[in-house]
Amino acid sequence: MEKIIRSVLVIGLGKVGSLVAILLHENGYAVTGLTQNAAGDIPCKLILADSADTEHLKKIIEEHDAVVSCLPYHLNLSVAETAHSAGVHYFDLTEDVLTTQKVRQLSNTSKGLMAPQCGLAPGFIGIVGADLATGMDRLRSIELRVGALPKHPRGLLGYAFNWSPEGVVNEYLNDCEVIQGGQCSRVPAMENLETIVIDGVQLEAFTTSGGLGTMCETFAGKVSSLNYKTIRYPGHCQLMRFFFNELHMREQRKLSGEILVNAKPPVKADVVYIHAAIEGWENDKLKRKEFVRSYQPKEIAGREWNSISWTTAGSVCAVIEMVAKGELPDNGFLKQECIPLAAFFNTPTGSWFK
Repeated sequence: MEKIIRSVLVIGLGKVGSLVAILLHENGYAVTGLTQNAAGDIPCKLILADSADTEHLKKIIEEHDAVVSCLPYHLNLSVAETAHSAGVHYFDLTEDVLTTQKVRQLSNTSKGLMAPQCGLAPGFIGIVGADLATGMDRLRSIELRVGALPKHPRGLLGYAFNWSPEGVVNEYLNDCEVIQGGQCSRVPAMENLETIVIDGVQLEAFTTSGGLGTMCETFAGKVSSLNYKTIRYPGHCQLMRFFFNELHMREQRKLSGEILVNAKPPVKADVVYIHAAIEGWENDKLKRKEFVRSYQPKEIAGREWNSISWTTAGSVCAVIEMVAKGELPDNGFLKQECIPLAAFFNTPTGSWFK
C-alpha cells in the first residue's frame, strides 16, 4: 500500500531534529531540513531560513506532506498554524500544555493530522501507560515516570542539560495535571518526592508539568489516581527547590536556564529511565503491571547518539510511520495514549523500545 506521507519537512536541526531527519531518510522518506544555521552531516536537502518568516515557511511546507517541529516549545505554535494553513500533517515534541491546547484548537478545522507531544514524555510513556491499563476491569492507579540522566554524574545536582533548558525550567515550575480521588486536578511541580530503584540504581522522582499529555482527560472517571513524575538522582529535587524558590529564580526563567546549562552542560554518556506501573482489578483480583526499562546510547547511521536523542527522535518517527501506513487517523487531533503499543513496536524505530 502506498504511504500517505512521502515527503517530510523537519524544522530545527539540533541533536534531536538532525536524528529525526536521518531516521526518516533511512526509512525511505524524502526529507528536507530547515534551519537557521548550517547543520552537520545530514543526508537530505537543507534550507537555511527562519521559521518565524511564516510567508516563506508556508511556501516550503506546501511542498511536503508533513512537517515535524523540533524547535523549543515556544516556537511550535507558529509552525503549527502555518502547517494548518497549508493543509499538511503536523508533528512536534512539545511538553508545554498551553501550546498543545492551541494546536488542538487548530485540529478542529485541519485538513491534515495535528499530532503534538510525539516525544518521550509526553509521547511514548503515555502509549505504554494506556497499553498496561488495557484489559483491566477497574483501575486503581496509573503511575508514569521518566528521566534522562548522565551515566556518570558529578556534583550535587547529578544532572546534565541534554534537553532544552527552556523545556526543563517550564516543567519544573508549571502546575501539573493529575487525577486524585477520581477527579482531574492540578498540583505544584517538584512535590510528592518518592524513591525508585531501577537496575539496582537508587533514584528519586517528583511531579513535573506536561508529561501526561491528554491522559487526564482520557482517563477521567476511569482511574482513582493518575500522575507523572520526573526521575532524577537523589538530592536533585531539594536543590532545585532551593534554586527556584529561595533564590527567587522562578521569576527569571530565561536566566535560570542560562545559569543551569552553564553549570551542567550536555554530556554524551547518558541513560533514559522508564518506569510505568498500573494497579487494578481483573476478574476480582488486584494486579500490578509494570514496564521498566533503561535505554543506553545507540549507534545509528555510523554515529553514536545519546539516549535522550534517539528515544525522542525514534518515538516521533514511529508515529509518522504509522500515520503514513494508514494505521492511525490522517486528520484531526492525535492523542498519544490512543496509539497501540504493539503497532508502535512494529515500526522500524519503535522496535528499539522493546
